[in-house]
Amino acid sequence: MRKVITILVLVVVVVALTGLLIYFAKRPSPKPKDRTPTSEQHSPQPAYGDIIIEASIGDASYLNPILASDSASGDINGYVYNGLVKYDKNLKLVGELAESWDISDDELVITFHLRKNVNWHDGEPFTSKDVEFTYEKLVNPNTRTPYASDYLIIDRLEIVDPYTVKIIYNEPFSPGLESWGMGIIPQHIFEKGDFNNHPANRHPIGTGPYRFVEWKTDERIVLEANEHYFEGRPYIHRIIYRIVPDQAVQFLELRKGTIDTMGLTPDQFQKEAVSKEFLDKFNKFRYPSFGYTYFGYNLKNPLFKDKRVRRAITYAVNRQEIIAGVLLGLGQISTGPFPPTSWAYNKTILVYEHNPEKAKKLLYNCGWQDRDGDGILDKDGRPFSFTLMTNQGNKMRQLCATIIQSNLKQVGIQVKIRILEWASFIHQYIDKKNFDAVILGWSLSRDPDQYSIWHSSQIKEGQYNFVSYSNPEVDRLLVEGRRTFDMEKRKEIYHKIHTILAEEQPYTFLYVADALPAVHKRFHGIEVAPAGIGYNFIKWYVPKDQQKYTR
Repeated sequence: MRKVITILVLVVVVVALTGLLIYFAKRPSPKPKDRTPTSEQHSPQPAYGDIIIEASIGDASYLNPILASDSASGDINGYVYNGLVKYDKNLKLVGELAESWDISDDELVITFHLRKNVNWHDGEPFTSKDVEFTYEKLVNPNTRTPYASDYLIIDRLEIVDPYTVKIIYNEPFSPGLESWGMGIIPQHIFEKGDFNNHPANRHPIGTGPYRFVEWKTDERIVLEANEHYFEGRPYIHRIIYRIVPDQAVQFLELRKGTIDTMGLTPDQFQKEAVSKEFLDKFNKFRYPSFGYTYFGYNLKNPLFKDKRVRRAITYAVNRQEIIAGVLLGLGQISTGPFPPTSWAYNKTILVYEHNPEKAKKLLYNCGWQDRDGDGILDKDGRPFSFTLMTNQGNKMRQLCATIIQSNLKQVGIQVKIRILEWASFIHQYIDKKNFDAVILGWSLSRDPDQYSIWHSSQIKEGQYNFVSYSNPEVDRLLVEGRRTFDMEKRKEIYHKIHTILAEEQPYTFLYVADALPAVHKRFHGIEVAPAGIGYNFIKWYVPKDQQKYTR
């Protein structure tokens, strides 16, 4: 389901391809000094050919949309697979593998009318059977997927004919239509063998605009244009997705011309990507990302069980310093699980202002005192000391960790910083809850349903509630929000969720950063829209006389 939730996928909020993610972008606010193009005038004739080389901090894990829970995998799956629906440039749900759909008056039944004459990359026809198979794998308890909760409330799926599928829900589910943005997988490929460890998870066969060519672990993934794609053959012949696990190195490669696009860091955007030489070669874009970066706690750790302690930490962290020093003003403080551009955002939430004295008082009231005079608070013989983890290659998160370490030292909390390689960080530490605290980020779906992140049923290994948050009232509200179709009533529900999470601080919500993609100017057809710049990627092209690579 093309969510942030694609998150860890999400998570990498990753920076490498923020500008190309077609589902979670927001309308830009261009400034003249950024030379941000808002339209292309006198564009040359579109032409087929050339290669685009993209950069990612981390390698993919599963080229299977049902299993993928990291952004690198999500990026590639978005090129290889299609869902039944997708978001268009104006963030309206439109058909993809489904030509159209009908919703019953009681809103419990969605009938999808599928496209005919769509083939998998190996030539086999796409039919209703593939949709049924995808659904069965999503709800199979043996499938290691974080997305099952959206499909377990389906009563049954009925195949009406090879190109008509009826989804019958056992209760109202307002994000139901959006959930069918999940990439559909081929039955004839996956019906035999171990689904979780299937060879096709590394050699995918989809219906999407690009075919899989090769995957060299920790080096690159190569895709090639699907000449028979039902929406039209993409102009750009190949995508090379390079693993470059450091943003500074990515920028050096961008300037050298060995990669064509990346998400800039704020200091790169403001200080380095400003020369005439750079601006003659690249277009820069700026718009608020639809997600946030957070400092999350393992709530199974006794240090963080008391919400007063978590609030104290938030008071101690100088988020305005982070906005100014790390983001260089290209972002804003996050107050909770919804970004300010979401219709579910609660504007009445008060920001926890930086207040070390209030933090100290709260900690004292919780029994934390420096009894031995070593500068570190202690309680019952235990010092308030923990390790803060984040992924390597992300300079902004590492700078955040350093600021947090300094801020908390001022109130008597010792923080040790550990930087880990992405795949190990996610699979050995996050999934297994083997951490004290982390700095990570979510890219979010436009629908505010966040059941997967906050519901207490979603704390198993590989699921998104890895901080182990549990609140019966939030559980109730999350379910109620899913069952409510009236937007104003849903807004009230999510405002309450926002209020509770702001009060309980299972995360210290740090910031909502601006997306800052840069793309080489030889690529034409790029149009800025509420969905960002990547929604029409198959229409990007390089004029024949500007093409850099040949087949």
